[in-house]
Amino acid sequence: MPGSASVSCLGPWPKDVGIIAMELYFPSQYVEQSELEQFDGVTAGKYTVGLGQARMGFCSDREDINSLCLTVVQRLMERNGLSYDSIGRLEVGTETIIDKSKSVKTVVMQLFEDSGNADVEGIDTTNACYGGTAALFNAVNWVESSSWDGRYALVVAGDIAVYATGSARPTGGAGAVAMLVGPDAPLAFERGLRGTHMKHAYDFYKPDMVSEYPVVDGKLSIECYLSALDRCYSLYRNKIHAHWQRDGSEKLFSLEDFGFLVFHSPYCKLVQKSLARLMLNDFLSDPCSNTESGPFAGLDAFRDVRPEETYFDRDVEKAFMKASSDLFERKTKASLLVSNQNGNMYTPSVYGCLASLIALHTPAQIAGQRVGVFSYGSGFAATLYSLRVTQDHTPGSSLDKLVSSLSDLKARLESRKKVSPAVFSENMKLREETHHLASYVPRSSVEDLFPGTWYLNRVDDKHRREYARRPLDDDLSAEPERVRSTTATAQILRVVHCVHRLPPAASHVALAR
Repeated sequence: MPGSASVSCLGPWPKDVGIIAMELYFPSQYVEQSELEQFDGVTAGKYTVGLGQARMGFCSDREDINSLCLTVVQRLMERNGLSYDSIGRLEVGTETIIDKSKSVKTVVMQLFEDSGNADVEGIDTTNACYGGTAALFNAVNWVESSSWDGRYALVVAGDIAVYATGSARPTGGAGAVAMLVGPDAPLAFERGLRGTHMKHAYDFYKPDMVSEYPVVDGKLSIECYLSALDRCYSLYRNKIHAHWQRDGSEKLFSLEDFGFLVFHSPYCKLVQKSLARLMLNDFLSDPCSNTESGPFAGLDAFRDVRPEETYFDRDVEKAFMKASSDLFERKTKASLLVSNQNGNMYTPSVYGCLASLIALHTPAQIAGQRVGVFSYGSGFAATLYSLRVTQDHTPGSSLDKLVSSLSDLKARLESRKKVSPAVFSENMKLREETHHLASYVPRSSVEDLFPGTWYLNRVDDKHRREYARRPLDDDLSAEPERVRSTTATAQILRVVHCVHRLPPAASHVALAR
């Protein structure tokens, strides 16, 4: 696999730094949004049509942010045949805080113990749904800096999105994404092409330190999201225009210059509205745009609108959603697979969209394309940046391997267990009452988890959390359990082979704590 190099071989600037491999984890159970509409006594279609959501994944009391990140990291390492000593940086982006001091990253370091590799930079990065993107930028910057020692960086974005009973609850979800970062990547960052906008706002925040639930100003949150999108797109276009002008081109940038576009997805309908919003920006920025025919046909009445006055303008929204419908089908719709079926994962949301886009296309279909990525986190922080997909889509290429590793995404979503809204509600109540407790043993069944999932085993009287891993199924070549005693306690060792593409010689011992 590309990416790792000896320090003596390092050049002045690593080439094509970006995402080499991705892994996605989501809970093994979900609730149907149509059934939740009936359970909540709301109008049919409020969640499924109004929000664009079909299903919502959720965690029992057996899972927390630590277990999610342990699972997705180990799965990425196994499926890609990676040794833990090949990682030089590990950073976690999350807003699911279960400790005000100890980072999730330090818990994940348990996976590195048998390799003897403790020389791993990075800690946690937090700002609502933006933390994963900040961690990813840090990883790319590390590889491109004088600090790089030739090893990979590993970025983990994970969250459990839960809300109090009410209108926001159906916009929840849970999951984690792990991304391997290094040079010669199939998804390379386009240098200097980022538009960032950050501002103070109380649109969504979590001031109650003993509650998982946020305080949400729904209307303000949408306004902040759309205003950040406007500003980031404007900045991005200015920067790419400057690049083009240096090359002697006066071409104006438009949405057609993106092969695909993915967005942070609190709910799918907002993503569709966001693409329409970018089309409005294209329309207003080009005074010569044709309103007689083409994509802007019939939109002349909106020529003089002020963007900051249109966040909740239904006429503008309806007109540009209709005008951008073809763009949406071609460039964005495929990215909403996980969002539609699993819900909002907070920091991993936009990267779940990226993984969905890759999973639903062939290497040839995405090769050479520019992918626009809009990441937003409340409070607020936002960036629009772009990735360039490698041209090489031959069998066995890095792009072919990346697409292959995500090709089972749809099947994995379908393999989950459906539960009733009543059971979902009971789980939310259980988490609400117990997630902060000491001396707690989770009540939910481990057998409901996917094979190979890490889970919370117990919390002791000092709030120390212990984890174990559910064995892999027999058809996944799990070895028998072995027990080793230490002076303090008996610890369970499970020797596991890879789930995907790891040769037996690369198997390793995972310590279940």
